Order: sequence, then structure tokens, then C-alpha cells
Amino acid sequence: MANQEETPVPLPSAPIIQLAGSATLQPPLTRRGYGPGLVVITPGDPPSPSKGAPKDGQEGSNESGDSKAKTLDPMPQKKWAEEGYAVVQLTPEGGKQEDEGWDVTAAFNQAIEALEKLETCNVKERFGLIVYGEPAEYSTGFASKLKAAYEAESRLVASVSFSTPWDLSSRPELVHLAGPAPTSSTPRANTRQHYHASAQSASFVLPSSPDFHYGSASVSHTRSLSFLRAHLGGPIFDLEAIWDEHTAFEFAARSVAQTMGTMVDEPYVNHVPTLTGGMGREALTKFYRERFIFSNPADAGLELVSRTVGVDRVVDEFICVLTHDQVVDWLLPGIPPTHKHLRIPFTSVVNIRGDRLYHEHIHWDQGTALAQAGLLPSYLPFPYALPDGRTAGPGKRFEYRVPVAGNETAAKLADAGAHPSNGMFEYEVREVDM
Repeated sequence: MANQEETPVPLPSAPIIQLAGSATLQPPLTRRGYGPGLVVITPGDPPSPSKGAPKDGQEGSNESGDSKAKTLDPMPQKKWAEEGYAVVQLTPEGGKQEDEGWDVTAAFNQAIEALEKLETCNVKERFGLIVYGEPAEYSTGFASKLKAAYEAESRLVASVSFSTPWDLSSRPELVHLAGPAPTSSTPRANTRQHYHASAQSASFVLPSSPDFHYGSASVSHTRSLSFLRAHLGGPIFDLEAIWDEHTAFEFAARSVAQTMGTMVDEPYVNHVPTLTGGMGREALTKFYRERFIFSNPADAGLELVSRTVGVDRVVDEFICVLTHDQVVDWLLPGIPPTHKHLRIPFTSVVNIRGDRLYHEHIHWDQGTALAQAGLLPSYLPFPYALPDGRTAGPGKRFEYRVPVAGNETAAKLADAGAHPSNGMFEYEVREVDM
């Protein structure tokens, strides 16, 4: 067994640089350490812990060590830096009521000059712009000033925003809109629009907002990332290599420190069937150390069946193979060793931010896991009348055959022709003594 008291692997670190006024520059927060540049505009004063916004999206921990916050997502400047960008954040000085005199052209010049001088910003000729919020959150006339300054700055080559009135369509723009899509809509030229039906306002993407909506924020971020990478030329990472490195540290090296070293500042793991894992670095480190990495049987392994690689995700279908010769709490919580050999179909959805993991959503067939371990009865009570109206006789009850297979599920995943399809369609209920 590997040493459970390892020295943590240092995380990428690059202090924020204070520019003139309220502008700040965050160099890339990846292991690679360099990348293209972004200019981000946010309304009002930047959220801070002293003003009630949770630091990096967190509000503390419960007894299990999990964060109680709505999300672990950081605020935009840090999130995009973790994606590998150098990020200048601009906030109109004085907030909505006092920013009429804010010189957007001068602010753009300052931001681009800072990015050009930054050694770790490796693309100097083109930059992206992201505008958060909607024009009503800024001073009267700000949208027109922003449009004019943007059109005058040729080095800003593409934009992302969250409200159509910004109109930055002189160059390619991506617009995310809250609410369902209208029955008919014709986007303006140079514009790609995405509607997020569950989102309540343009602030759905900001973790500090009461309107933050995790699913919409996640989908919009992936679309924005794909759009910006196409126009800025990167950054591009080998997601397969990053994921394979992570699993090698988990299952081969069995190193908690090295496993956590492949993850962002505040990651999480969610094992969906058993609600196990950890939210945040502290809780996830504890989970890996006490419940996962050293709790897997010696023969535990993964047999890859398929892999899909997206802009920021790797989705694997695989078979988890192990002999249940010790308690494996993340899979069969609290169950003593059954000494059964298990082959369980799994799907993992792994989100990679930059060159480090943000989260893992792991799904598997818990029914076949229980069946293969000998813990699931073949028949269970059926406490209803049958479709033809029959009820069980005196002292009798109906039982139905549980529609769960054993290791055939893994065999059919690996080879679709290994077992015939549709064998469970036959409706099987029996009447037995109570």
C-alpha cells in the first residue's frame, strides 16, 4: 500500500496583478502556465467575501466535509484562468450610478497592453471579449459606448455575452439567452444564439448570483469555450492524456497527492448510484484517502469499451472489474466482503478545465452489482392487482421477477451480440404462499 501521508502536489499559482483603477490581470492557472488572452467585463463592484459573496463559490463545510455552497464554480476571472487564459477583468468604476464617464476605449487599451506585456500570454495579435450581465446593470448609454470601443479595437476578434442588446456583431459573437427559445427567431449576422430554458436572468452563469443555474451555466461555458478556442487558436489540451494520468494515479500508483494534483483548486466527484464522493478539495482528498484509493481490491481494474472526447469532457464506457474481497464503501456501502468476482458496466463523464479535472460524474448499474454480489433476490413482492384484474388468493401474494441481469450486462456491453436482446420483455409474475 502506498504512503497515505503524502506531501500535497503544489497547485498552479499566479498572483493577480492590479492594473490602473479597478482592472486586474490574472495569468493562466494551468500546469502548462501560458495561453491566449481574454478581456472580461463585469457589472458593479466585483464580488468579495467581505460583501457576502462566497470565496470561490464556497460557504463552508458540513459534517462530511462537503461544501454547503450552491456550486464550487469560481467567479469568471478565475474560471477562465483555470481554462488556460490570461484574463483581464474590467469593472466600471463607481458602479452603475457613477460610471457614465468610464472610458471604454482607454480601458481596452490598458487591458490589451497588459496582456501584450505578460510573458505567459502567448498569443499577442488577437484577444477575446466576454461581457457579463445585461445593459440595464450598467449606466445609461454604456452599451453604445462599448459597441463603439469594440468596433474600434481590431485586436478583439470575437465576443461572448448574455443579452442581445449588447450587439457586438461586427465580429463573430456568441450570445447566451435566459429562457426558452421563441417559436421563431432570426439571429443577426455574425451571431450564434443559444437559449437556456431553465435560466431566469442573464446572471445565470455567475455563481454569486441568486439566479445562478448550474446546468445552464455548465452548458453555456462549454459552448463559450468551444467558440473562443476556435477564434483565439486555443488553448488546446490532450484531454485523454489528462484523464489517463488521473486514473493511473488512482489505480496503479495509488497516490492521493498525485491524484489531487491533476485536479483544479476546488474539484468534486459524484458517484451517482451511491451518492458517494466529495465536494471540494478537502472533502475529496479525505474521500480518496479513506474511502477509495486504498479501499479498492488488489485486482480492481477498468476495461475500456468506448471513449468520446469533447471540448472539455471525456465520456467513457467501461467495465469495472474487481473481486469483492474487502469492504468497498463507494460501490457497496457497508457491505462485508462477499468474495464475488464482479464485472459492472460503468459510464464516466469527466469535465476537464484547462489541463486539470474539475469533476467526475460516475454512473453504473447498481442492480447488476447487487445481483452479482448475491445481494439481490430474483423475485420481490408485487403488491398490486395484475393487468387482468386478478388479485392474490387468501394467504397468497404475487411476486415479480426482478428485471436485473448479472454479469451478462457487462458481456453485452463489451459485445452487443454476446446475449440475445429482449429476454426480459416476458411479463413474469408468480403467486406464492405468504
